[in-house]
Amino acid sequence: MIRKAFLILCIFGIQIFVNAQEKSTIIDPPKLVVGIVVDQMRYDYLTRFYHRFGEHGFKRMMNEGFNCKNNHFNYVPTYTGPGHASIYTGTTPQNHGIISNHWYDKFSNKRVYCAGDPSVETVGLDSDLEKMSPHRMKTTTVADQNRLHTQLLGKTIGIAIKDRGAILPAGHTANAAYWFRGKEEGKWITSTYYRKDLPSWVTAFNASGKVQSYLKEWNTLYDINSYVESGDDKNTFESGYKGKETATFPYDLAMLKDQNEGYDIIKSSAYGNNLTADFAIAAIEGEQLGTDEITDFLTISFSSTDYVGHNFGVNSKEIEDTYLRLDKDLERIFAVLDSKVGKRKYTVFLTADHGAVHVPAYLKSVKIPAGYYDANAFKADIENFVASKFGSKNLIKNISNYQIFFDYDVLEKNNIRAQDLQEAVAHRVLQADQVDKVFTRTQLESSDYTTGIAALIQKGYNQKRSGDVIIVLDPATVRYSRTGSTHGTGLTYDTHAPLLFFGRGIKKGSTTRKTKITDIAPTISVLLGIAFPNGATGDVLSFVIE
Repeated sequence: MIRKAFLILCIFGIQIFVNAQEKSTIIDPPKLVVGIVVDQMRYDYLTRFYHRFGEHGFKRMMNEGFNCKNNHFNYVPTYTGPGHASIYTGTTPQNHGIISNHWYDKFSNKRVYCAGDPSVETVGLDSDLEKMSPHRMKTTTVADQNRLHTQLLGKTIGIAIKDRGAILPAGHTANAAYWFRGKEEGKWITSTYYRKDLPSWVTAFNASGKVQSYLKEWNTLYDINSYVESGDDKNTFESGYKGKETATFPYDLAMLKDQNEGYDIIKSSAYGNNLTADFAIAAIEGEQLGTDEITDFLTISFSSTDYVGHNFGVNSKEIEDTYLRLDKDLERIFAVLDSKVGKRKYTVFLTADHGAVHVPAYLKSVKIPAGYYDANAFKADIENFVASKFGSKNLIKNISNYQIFFDYDVLEKNNIRAQDLQEAVAHRVLQADQVDKVFTRTQLESSDYTTGIAALIQKGYNQKRSGDVIIVLDPATVRYSRTGSTHGTGLTYDTHAPLLFFGRGIKKGSTTRKTKITDIAPTISVLLGIAFPNGATGDVLSFVIE
């Protein structure tokens, strides 16, 4: 009897302790959450460049925080727009609706952009360009939920060189999202979706000359001979800049500016990340983020890693130098957060919106299967096949993003069943060289795939916005130039992305268990004690939270 009473008291005491722990997590959340997305960052950059990093950037997150080593995207396609939306909504394109960067809209019969919004005006630029908002994203983000939870008192600021990298993470209720307009302007801008004018700190930043200061020589941060983690500086697998004969260090950005879209050359160099970090630090100070007890949200996307990867490839010395410099930018940001917000008073997570493939031409040179896909020849073949079998080329309305869209008005007029056309086209597509798999609308809407590429396709398939036949190419086969890297597939070089948590409420440790990109938003929601994003399908990574 005494033992039983003692056991009850122990259980009761443990429950009180657990409840207290949960209560403290909810009552005392971080003052600021900083979400960092590194565009086109493969997981193996963490290990490949680890010994080159300093102690206070990537290594600080890895050694003081939690490292999810087997983190993957759980859908296709792996592009920037869907990536940023999925990270912050906690769900996939199947639900949030951002199925690509651009896609064919079957209802308006035109190509649309994931962040484009003709109903708003540009702020900070006298132009009809750059009209942007998150209106095409159907679900809320974790930043939205924080705003709702705090009665709109918690601020949200989104920052990226790419508009979609700033807008989609910040969500629908953000105080502002700022992106960089290069070309001839070289300014940080926003749209009337958020506000009617630029705040004084943004105006001051644009007038400071900071942007112009990066029109300088880009050379390696350290002796180029020490960059042994990369391929040769001079090779045939890189594009480089117009006006320079070889894609080799150094690059005189001021001299090359006029031949490379003006200030856009900063975007496609390592200095674009430096500029993003400068602006993020200005935002922390200008918006006084994390200075009261109500949680704020800062979303930062480092876009230049993607531009450099597309231009020079994932095995280039340029990409190595870009990450070594980014490591120092993270150190700068963390130092400001320590000073302005306070150590252990803020929480950071870092991930990527997708990975990237080695340059297929390089892979072929070392005998790894790879190739280049001729989309124009493919389109002509499919249209000719359909015309021959069904009597009309017009049955195919659009082919884009490895999807084939039918014209249902023409199908009805010719009394052709959509399923018959799907099956015929899918069979023809599968006969094509470099095509690995094909899925039809009927398959994706009537089956529940749980494993393999089929499951990834299904989670990226939006019933209303996606096409009627989905094409999967052979591994390392791309529609791209013969130089530089790209992405978009469900293979591990595109899906395996870093996931680091660091700061308040985060355990120290690591795991090799598989995690998903959609797990981030629910995990941060639990840390903050707020409702999940309204379309969230990811899981809570409870082993990450203290």
